[in-house]
Amino acid sequence: MATTLILLQLVIVLAFIFIGARVGGIGMGIYGMVGTFFLVFVFGLPPGKAPIDVMLIIASVIVAAAALQATGGLDYLVGVTGRFLRNHPDHITYYGPLACWLFCILAGTAHTSYSLLPIISEIAQKNKIRPERPLSVSVIAASLGITGSPVSAATAAIISTDILGAKGIGLADVILVCVPASLISILVAAFVQNHVGKELADDPVYKAKVASGEINPEEDAKLVDNVEENANPRAKYAVLAFLLGVAMVVVYGFFPELRPHFMVDGVRTTVATSEMIEIVMMSVAALILIVGRGSVKEAVKGNIFAAGMNAMISIFGIAWMGDTFFKGNQEFFVNSLGSLVQSAPFLFAVVLFVMSIMLFSQAATVRTIYPLGIMLGINPLFLLAMFPACNGYFFLPTYPTEVAAINFDKTGTTHIGKYVVNHSFQLSGFITTFVSIGLAFLATQLFY
Repeated sequence: MATTLILLQLVIVLAFIFIGARVGGIGMGIYGMVGTFFLVFVFGLPPGKAPIDVMLIIASVIVAAAALQATGGLDYLVGVTGRFLRNHPDHITYYGPLACWLFCILAGTAHTSYSLLPIISEIAQKNKIRPERPLSVSVIAASLGITGSPVSAATAAIISTDILGAKGIGLADVILVCVPASLISILVAAFVQNHVGKELADDPVYKAKVASGEINPEEDAKLVDNVEENANPRAKYAVLAFLLGVAMVVVYGFFPELRPHFMVDGVRTTVATSEMIEIVMMSVAALILIVGRGSVKEAVKGNIFAAGMNAMISIFGIAWMGDTFFKGNQEFFVNSLGSLVQSAPFLFAVVLFVMSIMLFSQAATVRTIYPLGIMLGINPLFLLAMFPACNGYFFLPTYPTEVAAINFDKTGTTHIGKYVVNHSFQLSGFITTFVSIGLAFLATQLFY
């Protein structure tokens, strides 16, 4: 009877995840909360822990990123990066993805890659390089940047005190393990992708578009974005202010002893990582607006702010539902799955991958599924190494960055296949997933 009841609860949880994913936007959070309502008021489970710290970190980081966008700082960065990429067109399959990866590490969101994707596509086309090659890796690289960024919601979630933070895993560990692993995996994927598909000049779809006049190579070569020429002259100061904030987060993450400390009931207490990020990034947002002479009204109108608020609401509902379900049935999961996962911990990475496809968010996946890993007693270092598995949403070509990349590629080489899942991002996605997790596991064994 108990097992049947738990399975019924699981069906309800998955159903509301599916409905929320279909609705999109804040629908994920809304329907996640409806699921929480059913678990608490219908099935009588005690409410789990609401992800307040993660939500506040998202809010503070997104406000800083939105301020940067409002001052033209993002445009300035795109312009600088665009100049670099245009100066090295022959290596666009490597430098394009690395640029997207670095952008997302610094900003903590994959949405910054939207500005770079059209530049990458145009440079590739202009130099007769198949745009599918750099674009497919760039989209995946943007996701990998999130699972290594010191200011991303996913990183905030995984090092929170009720997940790996409670096991001694901090920001420095995420950076030391996940950043090198993701960097190498991107380079491997770029190398492989550089040999995939016909050369652009020989591609039948491209040749047909040129013949029909749909594509004019000479005219398109002139369209490479020159956004830096019209940037706010004070934008570079806003960028420096934002980078200062990121640097402070990294330094305080690596060296907790540098954080402010005080005595509480006779015990020396240091500012927690979550509090440190929240205080630093919100303060930096003010500095960005001051030195960049940005408008608060413009900051909340940008796509960065909207995307961040969507993420915060989504995590609020989905993560609370997941925590309520797993904590409420902890004994069942430990008894049923504990020995299996202990003997084959890699199976948990598969669970993370599959759930990320449904949740469309690394942070939501971490907050929803990682408590189960903690509950099952999986080695915290293994859980850290599995972090890149939360990027599995590339499997279905419906994520906004994938859709954007397909639309930006006028040549048609970046595409969705006949069977939907045979799309341009699949190969790069699986290569980076396997390589990054493997290298992360290796790093935890060698250095811990």
